[in-house]
Amino acid sequence: MIEAQNLTRRYGDFTAVDGISLSVREGEILGMLGPNGAGKTTTIRMITGFLPPTSGRVTVDGKDLFEAPREARRQVGYLPENVALYTEMRVREYLDYRARLEGLSRAEARQAIPVALERCLLTDVRDQIIGTLSKGYRQRVGLATAILHNPRVLVLDEPTVGLDPRQIISIRELIRELGRQHTLLLSTHILPEVELLCDRVVIIDRGRIVAEGTPESLRQSWMGNPAVRVDLKGAPEDAAEALAAVPGVVGVKPDGIPGSWVLECEPGSDPREQVFRTAVERGWVILELVRERGATLEDIFVRLTTHDAASGEAPAVVEDRQEVVS
Repeated sequence: MIEAQNLTRRYGDFTAVDGISLSVREGEILGMLGPNGAGKTTTIRMITGFLPPTSGRVTVDGKDLFEAPREARRQVGYLPENVALYTEMRVREYLDYRARLEGLSRAEARQAIPVALERCLLTDVRDQIIGTLSKGYRQRVGLATAILHNPRVLVLDEPTVGLDPRQIISIRELIRELGRQHTLLLSTHILPEVELLCDRVVIIDRGRIVAEGTPESLRQSWMGNPAVRVDLKGAPEDAAEALAAVPGVVGVKPDGIPGSWVLECEPGSDPREQVFRTAVERGWVILELVRERGATLEDIFVRLTTHDAASGEAPAVVEDRQEVVS
């Protein structure tokens, strides 16, 4: 549905977005993840046609956003990070105004507004002045305006920023519901949002894509071999050698605590039972025997977006084919 090719945006000598290419497939929720200042909002504004790129192109449903802007933008509903609302207007009144801006006829608006109110759970406050609504309800009004013209694609920029925990849960449930009927591009720096909502993830840092794939494929690309941590009470000197001889264990390294080791295992193996049997045979007391957790999306995000300030070294690029490219 959305194809962005080599998008670049420069402000004088500063490059905010540096050759980003991405696609959003029909029916999926793509999460654009990155730290503050990574270039997410600039990319979103170029994709929605609110900001012209220095170079590159965007197509929506095959229509070029800058050669055929009316046709392309008709397919897009956009919720910006800071929702601009006329706070002195009532909710229904504002939606009627926005429907006319979207080019809906009066008859079409009469049909579209109740649907948007119901889908965004605004029916009970339809006659309330927007300025009296909580921020969570204002976000709902913003979402309602984005879906008024029934676009095929929704682009949401930081939709839960500034909300309290209950409001965040409510907006996430609404986004999940909208994702069943629209293709979604969701920009955020909140990791749980990506894990809970997105089919695929693009991680952006310093204006370029540094990782792309499903949350699971990204975790797998960083996980390496499975590992088991064992902590023995009063471990004998030959404990490490005995643990290395356990079937399925390919390496043993100290864990920094006396009597504690991390066992690197063969892919697909789980030697905990055999480690336990070895301990029983040798009279060892096991204080702890656990599988090490694999890499989380948070681990990957931190590693890819943390830089050596002295060297300015850029992170490696991780792609969906599950290998790291230097």
